[in-house]
Amino acid sequence: MTSSTVAWPKLQRNLVAILRGVKPTEIEGMIDVLVEAGFEAIEIPLNSPDPFLSIEMARKRAPASVLIGAGTVLSVENVDRLNDVGGNILVTPNTDPDVIRAAGGHGMVTMIGAFTPTEALTAIKSGASAIKFFPANVLGPKGIAGIKSILPPDVPIGAVGGVSEVDFDDYMKVGVSAFGLGSSLYKPGATTLDVAARAKLTIEAYDKAVSA
Repeated sequence: MTSSTVAWPKLQRNLVAILRGVKPTEIEGMIDVLVEAGFEAIEIPLNSPDPFLSIEMARKRAPASVLIGAGTVLSVENVDRLNDVGGNILVTPNTDPDVIRAAGGHGMVTMIGAFTPTEALTAIKSGASAIKFFPANVLGPKGIAGIKSILPPDVPIGAVGGVSEVDFDDYMKVGVSAFGLGSSLYKPGATTLDVAARAKLTIEAYDKAVSA
């Protein structure tokens, strides 16, 4: 990690809820049920309807201790916009050093997407707080384990993409410590009751996997 890296915070659970497709009219209810279930990091991908409004509303709704921010961030301009609405976590599907450095300059926690050793090492060199192997279901636990073996041991490793609560055990066995959960937790059209039930199940599965 670089001297300008914003460290990954000590969360009770390294779970990031991904609300891809959420609308501003839904966001407050979703934030309430996710926080109540125990999520401490929530991202709203920028390919959602009016995402910056949703992020701003979410930031005002959630406790200050909960990370709120954006996913699918692809430009420095959007890093700056995220900062303007109070976002403090940034997630990308790719490795863009300019985006990483801009986020670090704003003091944001970052989970940076990588698929290869080169991308992962570039992200770390640029100041990533954590690496997100994406899509994780293509690499699988064995693929991630192979790449992780050459990475600095102090960098948190996440699995995102085709991952649900049933996969926690397999990934944790190879050293994955964080997970981004999208469609297994929320899909457009889901109600707050749906998400509350899925969130409860996810938290229970994570706690069981950690204690195993």
